[in-house]
Amino acid sequence: MIILVSGPIIVEDKKVLLNISGNSSEWKTCGGKVEPEDVDLFATCRREAKEEMNIELERLSVDPFLFYTTKQNADRVTDIVLIHFLAKAIGEITPGSDVREWKWIPIDELDHYDLAPNIKPALKYFGYLEK
Repeated sequence: MIILVSGPIIVEDKKVLLNISGNSSEWKTCGGKVEPEDVDLFATCRREAKEEMNIELERLSVDPFLFYTTKQNADRVTDIVLIHFLAKAIGEITPGSDVREWKWIPIDELDHYDLAPNIKPALKYFGYLEK
């Protein structure tokens, strides 16, 4: 099984917008599975940002960052491809019911947080961390 996931990387004033949601204990970007009604991958970013943080997005990057990982379930391995676009948040953040905690985390303090494995590589790709 292959799952496509898309979400924005949002950075303001050297801080990245991250949250803890669902059953996860890791800090991650808003985002989610690409749905059939999404007209393109950035549409998924927009939909998920609206659902999770009640914000609109302005796309800042042409080329997305791609990250591949796997998830082992009891009976199979699932391939997961995460697609991130650099974006600007528009509007006041009002987290959705699935978001347990959110914050603007200073990029130079990321080592103090339990991050999803795609966060630092995405920030490197977009030039916010050294490669």
